[in-house]
Amino acid sequence: MIITNIAEYEAIAKEKLPKMIYDHFASGADDQWTLKENRNAFSRIMFRPRVLIDVSKIDMTTTVLGFKISMPIMIAPTSMHKMAHPEGECATARAASAAGTIMTLATGASSSVEEVASTGPGIRFFQLYMFKDRNIVTQLVRKAENAGFKAIVLTVDTAVIGHREANIKNRFTFPPHLRFKNYEAMAPKRTKNSNPASIVKGLYDQSLDWKDVKWLQTITSLPIILKGVLTAEDTRLAIQAGAAGIIVSNHGARQLDYVPATFMALEEVVQAAEGRVPVFMDGGVRGCPSLKDIIRDHVVTERDRPRIAPRL
Repeated sequence: MIITNIAEYEAIAKEKLPKMIYDHFASGADDQWTLKENRNAFSRIMFRPRVLIDVSKIDMTTTVLGFKISMPIMIAPTSMHKMAHPEGECATARAASAAGTIMTLATGASSSVEEVASTGPGIRFFQLYMFKDRNIVTQLVRKAENAGFKAIVLTVDTAVIGHREANIKNRFTFPPHLRFKNYEAMAPKRTKNSNPASIVKGLYDQSLDWKDVKWLQTITSLPIILKGVLTAEDTRLAIQAGAAGIIVSNHGARQLDYVPATFMALEEVVQAAEGRVPVFMDGGVRGCPSLKDIIRDHVVTERDRPRIAPRL
């Protein structure tokens, strides 16, 4: 099978993954209006191409928080990669390293920070939720630091989980053979065979506010990036609170429906940041042919290569 774009992997996943798991990965909140907008926003943007420019040598390298990467594309945090591939986040980490870019490992990963670090060299950030039990937060930060992770990405839009109708209809629970490797031992009663809503309600701090960003800075020297910002007002507050970077994100449209597509919110946030911190964006990205090659060549193992479609 010849795969020519990222969107084709989604069609393959729908065919090969169990419905409950595919729906969990693919669906958004409520009416899924923002989910559609995340993609559709790109279709409303047109290039104004210039001609007669020497393009014989192209350099896409850039720096993120001082780290040089091969292209302005990174891997955003998503949980439970082993629901889609047996090697999970370890395979993702190898792909990111081979591509010369940064991977952000999710708090809810099915591989631990230590397991990901053991895959070899690479630049990695750690995505963090603010738990009610601050001791868990401190332990997670220490684990990331000890494993050589270079930044903390604090998700700020998930004090309450979004209303995800697909998960409700499917009575979604995480597969019992998989584990939240980074924190399950710290909160075993809250994670065993649970659905996302019960985990968030039981563990995450609904009182999260700007003072907690300040507190986080007292327990780590790593730079802190805030993920989930959509407005100029919150951009200015994030910078005042000491954020080292901002990720324009609506959580893949899985949290609050009828908010702007991230691509449409990007300009407002960049203008408010005024160059004081780097600004990143996730959501709706589907059109990068080079990523197709990375996935094919590095995520799929040698034994899986003849069956690339079923695995992905």
